[in-house]
Amino acid sequence: MITQEQFDTEVKMIIENAIREDVGDGDHSSLACIPANARGKAKLLVKDKGIIGGVNFAKKVFAYVDKNLKLDVRIEDGTEVTYGDIVMYVEGPSQSILKAERTVLNAMQRMSAIATKTRMFVDLVEGTKTRILDTRKTTPGIRVLEKWAVKIGGGENHRFALYDMIMLKDNHIDFAGGITKAIEMTKDYLNETKRDLQIMVEARDLSEVQEILNNEGVYRILLDNFDYEDTRKAVKLIGDKCLTESSGNINETTIRHYAECGVNYISCGALTHSVHNMDLSLKAIK
Repeated sequence: MITQEQFDTEVKMIIENAIREDVGDGDHSSLACIPANARGKAKLLVKDKGIIGGVNFAKKVFAYVDKNLKLDVRIEDGTEVTYGDIVMYVEGPSQSILKAERTVLNAMQRMSAIATKTRMFVDLVEGTKTRILDTRKTTPGIRVLEKWAVKIGGGENHRFALYDMIMLKDNHIDFAGGITKAIEMTKDYLNETKRDLQIMVEARDLSEVQEILNNEGVYRILLDNFDYEDTRKAVKLIGDKCLTESSGNINETTIRHYAECGVNYISCGALTHSVHNMDLSLKAIK
């Protein structure tokens, strides 16, 4: 994953762009009917159930919009919530509360949904050695928030983007002329560019697993769309030579079975691309 400095930079850019997109040259609805010196208080209300995510992001949004806004957080990230729970109170200039409202809610609703789905998957593999990973199947522009939400839910982050890990998938292998050629060319590239990046290679069947193992320096093998039997065979074949990851056709029904095959990781794009936002609202307190 990226460094903390890169993470903070990504979050800052998301907030700046979200406020630019939503506010433009001014929140004219608020400017028209709320005096500039008016002060107010609001509560962030849960109207759903699941795992709350995005509380710490909300803190950053409110601080960016107006440092005079004061938060009273009652429920932290990663906590199970239900209908009627109050996550936080925010107090200060009324115009500023309304200016930040939509960015906070949009982010928290999605982050909570992702955290909730991730927690469900993590619970389903409890007792095995398998850890749950996200993918790059994220919403363009807010990847760091979605991967942050996966961690809140108890999962782990895969590579952040194309630049922080080598991942040789089927198309790379086919374009390069085969697994061995792709791995050899990758090693040459890393030596020439003096980059220290882990190498992961996708296998489509057991014969490809063996070919990958014939090459040195592979950090993890991705078992793509393997059935349970072949997954068990692959795990046994690989042993402790490198780490293993299952992907493809992973859902609530199949995930436990793949974990019981002994893989180190299971990656699932559905954690970020197939979730239903948690219902949250920000309500003024009169």
